[in-house]
Formats: sequence, C-alpha cells, structure tokens
Amino acid sequence: MEDWLSIAADHASAVLVTVAIVEGSVPREPGAKMLVDAGRQWGTVGGGHLELRGAQAARAMLASGETRRLERFPLGPSLGQCCGGVVHLAFELVDRDHLAALAARRDRDSWRLVSLDAAPDGAAALALLDAEGRVVHGSAAVPAFDRTLGTQVLRDQAGRRWLADLVAAPRAHLMLFGAGHVGAAIVRAFADLPCRVTWVDERDDLFPATLPDNVTVEATDTPETLAQSAPAGTSFLVMTHSHALDQRLAETILKRPGHDWFGLIGSSTKRSQFERRLRERGVGQERLDAMVCPIGVPGIAGKLPAVIAVAVAAQLLTVWEAALVNERI
Repeated sequence: MEDWLSIAADHASAVLVTVAIVEGSVPREPGAKMLVDAGRQWGTVGGGHLELRGAQAARAMLASGETRRLERFPLGPSLGQCCGGVVHLAFELVDRDHLAALAARRDRDSWRLVSLDAAPDGAAALALLDAEGRVVHGSAAVPAFDRTLGTQVLRDQAGRRWLADLVAAPRAHLMLFGAGHVGAAIVRAFADLPCRVTWVDERDDLFPATLPDNVTVEATDTPETLAQSAPAGTSFLVMTHSHALDQRLAETILKRPGHDWFGLIGSSTKRSQFERRLRERGVGQERLDAMVCPIGVPGIAGKLPAVIAVAVAAQLLTVWEAALVNERI
C-alpha cells in the first residue's frame, strides 16, 4: 500500500487534501485524504471532477505559496457528479515535522489540529493530540472540541477555523501463517485495506524483497508462540505447507481465551479430520463450530490463489466492519 503518511514524509513540496465536512450524498467520508505534488497524486477524496478540481486547487497553492485553505464543492450544480451532495476540502502545505510526529504514532489514535485561517503572529497553526486530547507535538494553544464526532471543522473563541482530523490506528490485525502462493496473493489483496498484517513462515527465503507498508514479516520456527501471544481481537488465517503444522496452529488458536476469528484453508474433508483430532485434544465444540473452513465468501468456488484471496478479503471485511459497528455502539 502506498501510504499517504510515508509518501508525505518524502515530499516537502506537496499539499495534503482532507475531506473536512460532508453534506448529503458524497463519495468519501470525513478524514479521507489525497496527497498532491506538482505532477502526481496519491490517495483519493472521491474521484471524478471533485478530485480533478481538488488537485488543481492544491497545485495552485504550491505555485502561489499559500499554506492553507478550506473550499466548498457542490457536487451536483458545479461539478456534474450525480451523488449531488457537498464536500468541503481542507488543503494544507505538508509540514514534515508534524507528519513525522504522526508517523511515530501509527499504532495509536491521534488527532491533528490544523489552523485553516491566517494565524496572528506567534500563534500556533499545528498540533498533534493523543486520543485523550493531550498535546503530544506542537503548541498547546488549540481549541476544545468533541472527539466523538470524528474529523470536523470548528472555530475557536476568536472565530479562527480549525481542522480537527482524526487519524485512527488500524483496528483490524490479521496474522497470516504461510508464505506460499495463496498467502502471497492474500498479502497483495490486503495491501490497500485498512488493516495490519503479520505474515508468518519459517522459510525466510519465500518472503518478497518488497512488502506493502501494512505488512510485517515474522520468520520463525515456532509460529505457535506468535499465535499464543497475539493481542486479543487478532484475526488468524492458517495455510502453511504442512497439515501437521496447520493442526498445531489450529489447536493453539482455538485454545486462546476469547472468540477471535480463525480461518483454515482446506476442504470440508480437511475440516472433518481436524475437528475430530482437535476434539481429542480438548478443543470445545463451540470453538470448533466457530472455525471457518473452507474459507472465503460463499458462491466463489475458484481455486486460483488470487480468487481465494479476493473471497477471503471480502469475508474478513464483513467481520471487521461488524466489529467496528459494535465498537461504536
């Protein structure tokens, strides 16, 4: 995945474009981002004419020396996009120190406070806050705001507008065991999804030299130890080169406390064999019933690694989105 934060760290002369406010039907949510330099762009704020106009505005800022802007885009009347809502885009010249501080907090929720109006002499224009609202980088002179609302635009007592931008750490964590053809296809399929992937295999030479930004490799002869110590809420996919290792991993995962999602590659016959063996080893029926084998959304029967990867990605997205809904309730 080409992560906007990693790319921005190498582009001092670039503009970060953020969906700040939405009204009605729009293509992207508040907090969606696009990075624009003089000739390229990364990420998306919705595509189509909106994105074209946003990129043009960003490049005009680069040419003029303007540092920040908030602009309103009616999608129907002026841009001819059928969704018909209104999107407010915040534009800011990249501040590398600010984004470096954010990059150091990738695994934690953070808030970026960005002044969208000209600041009085000596006044703060940028700050980075933790999930509790404590300033961790930049000035403490930032307005109070409601952190339950997500990315938003607010005004301080002087009427100065601020972008309060939630940059949430990925909630979903996949621990993938197996670096064969299907495992590699799954890593490619998950490269642009909002998740972290820990890719595990004992055969170090199978891992590619270049990995997506959201993937961490673990080459180990004791993968069961990683499964046992993984944080609660981890999703597990097992597809190693060995049925004996698959079984040991399955036993370890199913005996963990809690109800983490567990998928095992294989046929219905493999499932029946594993259920019998795991039951003999003390795995309860409730956990066996929760084991997903075969994997993938129903109705996709193809055996090509890329087909399996798409089916599994769709399956896990339903699991992860349901978990996010439950977290908000």
